[in-house]
Amino acid sequence: MSLETIRLSQPARDQLVGLKRTTGIKNWNVLCRWALALSLREPSTPLVKEIVADSNVEMSWKTFAGTYGDVYLALLRQRCALDGEAPTDEALSRTLTIHLHRGIGYLAGNKDVRTIRELVGSACG
Repeated sequence: MSLETIRLSQPARDQLVGLKRTTGIKNWNVLCRWALALSLREPSTPLVKEIVADSNVEMSWKTFAGTYGDVYLALLRQRCALDGEAPTDEALSRTLTIHLHRGIGYLAGNKDVRTIRELVGSACG
């Protein structure tokens, strides 16, 4: 595992397709950023520890994080520390993967998110 390339599972891809359709957000990375932030704000650790990244959705860290790569990396390091893990490359990558997938599930499961405005409202609420 590496932070250089981020791959999603097929169920996560399917959920993102639905989110793209309902919100009008066209880019995977934008939805993934929202999903990561939503999951990281939860104090609990995601229950799923292993994700099978079997979809055709793949993006580089640079595409995912954009100009805020340092911020996202700091958030992942902080989360590793909160969860009692050393921030190794492996731990950072695993933390990103499990939180990204949990966040996508949260977004997809929230039937109140149909527009960008509702997405922002749910994240701030």
